[in-house]
Amino acid sequence: MAEEKKQLLRQIEPLLEADDKQALRALLDDSRSSNIAEVVEILDEQGRRSVFDVLDRETSAEVLEKVDEATRSNLFELLKDHELRAIILELDLDDAADLLAELPEEECQGLLSEISPAIATKIRKLMSYSEDSAGGIMDPVLMSVTEDATVAEAVSKIRSAEIDEDFYSIFVVDSNSKFLGDVRIRHLLTAPESRKIKELLEEDTIYVNADADQEEVRNIFRNNDLIVIPVLDNQRRLIGRITADRIIEVAEEEAAEDLYAMAGTEPEELEDFRAFHAARIRMTWLLPCLLGTSVTALIMTFFKSHEPLVYLTAAAFVPMIAAISGNAGLQTSAIVVSGLATGHLAALKFSQVFSRETRIALLVALACGVLGGIACSIMLNFRTSESESIQITRLVLAFGTAMFSAIMVATTLGLVLPFLFRKIGIDPAISSGPLVTTANDSISVAIYLTLTLALAG
Repeated sequence: MAEEKKQLLRQIEPLLEADDKQALRALLDDSRSSNIAEVVEILDEQGRRSVFDVLDRETSAEVLEKVDEATRSNLFELLKDHELRAIILELDLDDAADLLAELPEEECQGLLSEISPAIATKIRKLMSYSEDSAGGIMDPVLMSVTEDATVAEAVSKIRSAEIDEDFYSIFVVDSNSKFLGDVRIRHLLTAPESRKIKELLEEDTIYVNADADQEEVRNIFRNNDLIVIPVLDNQRRLIGRITADRIIEVAEEEAAEDLYAMAGTEPEELEDFRAFHAARIRMTWLLPCLLGTSVTALIMTFFKSHEPLVYLTAAAFVPMIAAISGNAGLQTSAIVVSGLATGHLAALKFSQVFSRETRIALLVALACGVLGGIACSIMLNFRTSESESIQITRLVLAFGTAMFSAIMVATTLGLVLPFLFRKIGIDPAISSGPLVTTANDSISVAIYLTLTLALAG
């Protein structure tokens, strides 16, 4: 598939240079929209404009939906209002809502005012839900019948529906549109035509509320091997459905967001190619880190009056303490964040996770304390006079104790902070980000220097 995309790019480039729109149209007509989207991401503005000039409306919509956010932002500027309006009408309602949400408010409302009120109302309803909720990712296009309908009536409704969507089951509602359950398509095909739908009804159908978080929905899909799930409002009325292909997109988005948070940046960095834009986002995270490391340096200056050998030796091992304790805390937080994100039952029980991670931390801290003390002893015994041996022994013991204590504190922070952040509504992945890591380093260094210099100084 990768070779197919490279081949398409090699074929497109000479056609763009020759401005041969007829040949370009013929080439793109035989190409997959996913391949075209990846090629469009590479082209310059003029090339993108030329490609969209020859694409039909349906393919234009598919390509605009599949390109990355930065490319899509650029295409919003290149495409004229009537082109965007045509693309919106070509997209599914949920995809149209996602696309319009990326536009400035004034432009978004302007485009909505130019399409039919019925469609605009449905799109606005979708946009009213949080983008990370079940309502925000659901498809409002669905197939439902009342419980009193017959199999023949249900099949007839499916046949007459002008919906370009795949259906795996038909949802069943009462006279007030309240959800009752569903009936699988295979049951409709095998049951007698005169049989009532309520006789085939599966009442234990899994559903989600519109305000459910998309991570929760993803976990429900994974745990129950679902293909589709109905979405209900607070009055238990059926308002939409979510399919497995949408959940795959959600999983990718959530993974990317967690990765950005752990790296100390934001998804917004991909919305614009400008280096200044990306640098500004990264610096909003790095400046506080700079202040945090300054705190570490300040802590070290508090102990400068100690005996020179002890202080210089202690300072030499500060990077080791910061790195080992920081990584130990990061390992713990990564396990906890992953468990919280996937809804793993063990990760939701703090007491169970605390018991497990504490035992692990004790073993890791003990091993690192002993090994660190041995490394410290070997390095300090080079070029050491006999008169300094007692002081060196005390320093090695102090270093091992400090290493053990710093790792225990760092691991505790890595365990507690994700749960705390989750409880107060902050993404737990931030607990693995540079801000918390910097704070962790400062605390660990402070513990290390205090213990080391107090015991050996």
